[in-house]
Amino acid sequence: MRGKSILGPASGTGFYSREFRRRGATDVLGIDISGEMVAVARELEACDPPGVRYEVGDVSELRPLERRFDIATAVQMLNYAQDVAAMERMCRNVHRSLKPGAEFFALMQSPDFVSDGPSLEKYGFLCEATGEETETGPRFRVTALLDPPIEIIATAPRREVYEHCLRAAGFGEPIWVPVDVSDAGVRAFGADFWADFVAAPHLRCCAAAPDGRPGVFRPSDSYMGDGIE
Repeated sequence: MRGKSILGPASGTGFYSREFRRRGATDVLGIDISGEMVAVARELEACDPPGVRYEVGDVSELRPLERRFDIATAVQMLNYAQDVAAMERMCRNVHRSLKPGAEFFALMQSPDFVSDGPSLEKYGFLCEATGEETETGPRFRVTALLDPPIEIIATAPRREVYEHCLRAAGFGEPIWVPVDVSDAGVRAFGADFWADFVAAPHLRCCAAAPDGRPGVFRPSDSYMGDGIE
């Protein structure tokens, strides 16, 4: 990503946006629908400014941006779409914001996730099934264990829903890849810390290109870095 411009829709508190900038991205714009999340991101930026811009915005209704980006990375975004139409709008707005030859990487709750598996608390989240079913998949209550905690209702869309929306927006064939724990993550937290994640991964990555090419995947794209915020 060195020398690349990166769009971060659903950037949350900016954890990945800051990391991209530190790893050599030249321009990083983070956008999130939650004003609380963006406020935290801006506070962190003020304390240790790597040079990331943030704004509050709904990606399903995203305004035309002033520039196009080399890469878009959506962490836990598409699974917050209220319905198929909203997810399609998200995908179309990301597609519109990318340069030809760019890449889109989406990290989301695995379509295979089950709520009765190991707790995610030590990874910074709680995820509880609400018992509701939507047209995209089952609904969950996700709590980010910040201070104070932030609670959001999301869904776990089916694999075919993601693929349909990406294709409808003009992306090429999506590629699904596992999310592994990097060596740095194991060194930082220990293998025991990651054992539940390895046994029942709750995250999945999907790669897609905006110009009709199949998604491009490099092994390092699927690694968890030094941990999960």
